[in-house]
Amino acid sequence: MEKNSYNSMHENRWIILICVVTVTFMNCLDGSIVNVALPIIANDLGVSMASIQWVVTSYLMAISCLILLAGRLGDVNGKCNTFKAGIFLFTLGSLFCGLSHSLPLLVASRVFQGIGASITMANSLGIITDAFSKGGRGRAVGLSGASVALGSLVGPAVGGIIVSLKWEFIFLINVPIGILAFIAAVKFLPKEKLEKGKKIDIVGTLLFAIFVVSIVFSLTEGQFKGYTSTPILIGFLVSIVSIVLFLIVESKIESPVLDLKIFKNGLFSISVFCGFISFVAISCFSILLPFFLQDVLNLTPFYAGLFMMIYPIVLSVMSPLSGSLSDKIGSELIALIGLIMLFLSFVLMATVKETTPLWLIGVYSGIMGVGNGMFQSPNNSLVMSTVDRSKLGIAGSVNALVRNVGMIFGVTLGTTLLYSKMSSTLGYTVTSYVPGQNQVFISAMDFVYIVSAAICLIGIIVSATRFKKK
Repeated sequence: MEKNSYNSMHENRWIILICVVTVTFMNCLDGSIVNVALPIIANDLGVSMASIQWVVTSYLMAISCLILLAGRLGDVNGKCNTFKAGIFLFTLGSLFCGLSHSLPLLVASRVFQGIGASITMANSLGIITDAFSKGGRGRAVGLSGASVALGSLVGPAVGGIIVSLKWEFIFLINVPIGILAFIAAVKFLPKEKLEKGKKIDIVGTLLFAIFVVSIVFSLTEGQFKGYTSTPILIGFLVSIVSIVLFLIVESKIESPVLDLKIFKNGLFSISVFCGFISFVAISCFSILLPFFLQDVLNLTPFYAGLFMMIYPIVLSVMSPLSGSLSDKIGSELIALIGLIMLFLSFVLMATVKETTPLWLIGVYSGIMGVGNGMFQSPNNSLVMSTVDRSKLGIAGSVNALVRNVGMIFGVTLGTTLLYSKMSSTLGYTVTSYVPGQNQVFISAMDFVYIVSAAICLIGIIVSATRFKKK
């Protein structure tokens, strides 16, 4: 990017931030907004709950498969150019989703939508880092982090409200917003010169896509087929072979889709790992709470959605505040305190019973919002500030990759532990909520939250080493 382009980005940095944050919010929102609507969509399309899960999984899987390639395309073709293309594809995919009236067409549209989301996610942090290179990066990254976490966790809440009208609106609402974001991107994001002679790693991209598809298939379908069944074991074997081949290829070719040298930076690797840990734990929370509110406490999707907005509202306040604070006193300490707060919130959530006052559960959710808000912004800032400008695209894509993979693992881990614990208690296989067995569900849910607290504790230990090094 030329010098005047950098100056232009700095002058319009707040407009650019609004554009990027809006698109990022929509991307992450669509990863979780359909959770509450799945029973209604399944009933409308006449398919089973096991099948309808692919409406969520296909979107996250498409993002995870292509996000490394999207980051590499940003480094080669320009982050702003690539980002604009991503907005266009995501908006078009949202339109296709809203017009779909069969499960295969809806899943295919979600994959198309995921391709656009992967492109914008991979390049958003790189654009923000460039735009705020002269100061205020922590606050900007904090706002971006708030949009990521808000989109991921406000999804069930917004979905519960919108689905009371018509489930197609969940996707169609993106279309006018996406059009406005695309117009703003064309007007305010500078045009960039293409770098000639740079190759795209097709082999590495295919191997990584095979790994993602096989591991997600095995983890998701293993809940229903059994993790020792032949198809699932073959899936795990394919995933192991493909990831080993991927690492071998990436270590030997000249222009890899994932430059493994970036992980030699200890601060970068630790920050990425801590980010993964947080999203695994948070996804366990977000996937189980709607079931507790609706099936155990008998709240309607609308009121359950309203209640679940406590967490994102608190997070949206804390995230930019922690980002600004990290600009002044450093990111390591703020991120560590955030993880400790997150750990505490899961310990408290593990004490929830059927008789626990709803306001108290709201307080626990608020503490979780404070913790994650304090952690995400400084951690994202650490990820992006530890690499050279030429590697911003790949650093942003890795950061987005661990977020999406963390969400997939978290959702799978949470539901697998829940149903395994319920099955063990009841003495027969369970793959959904069992009416009249509230205590069994709550006991299993509390167990999942204890495991989530243990996961956060691992993150605390790793984050403490990062703080000690500083």
